[in-house]
Amino acid sequence: MTIAPTRARARRLSACKPTGRLQLGNLFGMILPLVAGQDDSETVTMLADLHSLTVEHDPAAVRGRTLEQAAVLLAAGVDPQRCTLYVQSHLPEHTQLHYLLECATGYGEAQRMVAFKEKAGRGEQVRLSLLTYPVLMAADILLHDTEQVPVGDDQLQHVELARTVANRFNGRYGPVFTVPAAVPAPVAARVMDLADPTAKMGKTNVVSAGVIGILDEPDVVRRKVMRAVTDGGSTVRHDRERQPGVTNLLEIYQACTGSTGHFSSYGQLKRETAEAVVAVLTPIQERYEALRRRPETVEAALAEGARRARPRAAATLRRAGEAIGLVSF
Repeated sequence: MTIAPTRARARRLSACKPTGRLQLGNLFGMILPLVAGQDDSETVTMLADLHSLTVEHDPAAVRGRTLEQAAVLLAAGVDPQRCTLYVQSHLPEHTQLHYLLECATGYGEAQRMVAFKEKAGRGEQVRLSLLTYPVLMAADILLHDTEQVPVGDDQLQHVELARTVANRFNGRYGPVFTVPAAVPAPVAARVMDLADPTAKMGKTNVVSAGVIGILDEPDVVRRKVMRAVTDGGSTVRHDRERQPGVTNLLEIYQACTGSTGHFSSYGQLKRETAEAVVAVLTPIQERYEALRRRPETVEAALAEGARRARPRAAATLRRAGEAIGLVSF
């Protein structure tokens, strides 16, 4: 049993959880960097539908969001010929490896994860899967001999757990897993809520006035941007501490255009930012609509991605099972 060697083209894993509609922060923080890196890295992209089951959910919505997110990724430029794109639940190796890793993870390690700790601390009813999902996330990463995991600050804790468990497993049972490294997300990835620029834009409530969905119609985008919270004063400048609202709009404009721009007023900043966002989203939405009329294209891409991912996943699971003491067939 050997650890997969590091190659010139590193293997990267990215994932979308279908708990809501993808929004502007997802586009700049995950999707566009993924698209740009398809030739520089061996990319695996997963629709993490199993992770959506850790909280109260509508089954039909999970299925619908999974296919919607897959279509958005394809529309934004994810190439199924260069990127392995599949649905997590289509590979049973994820849950099988999850159990093996649970046998090498301490209860205290899982309990310290932020999502579980916050919900349990508020006295909310918590599903067992919310406690163990970070171990499933570790399985997602380790299953593919992943070398790099692009993440924001809020996900670093999960990659660290994957590293800890991989090192422990390798130390106890032999060199089975590649130990992954976290790769910082791009600086411009942290898009803040337009209505509350101190909070990160989220996808679970994309109908909110502060969240721009990738599939929002142009007039909806313009209305949300024009109503964005700004700050006291009238000077347009980049100052995260004193002018978080203006800074957020400046960063969105720069992410859309590649330019810092020059703005004489808040009104001009909002108008030009709104048009810049519309210009970025319109071609994605047009391609999405074409894919929506041909669902078989999306389904075929996902089936092919699962087919390509399966041999490596099966090999990793086999190595792990043999190492920990299971009889191999």
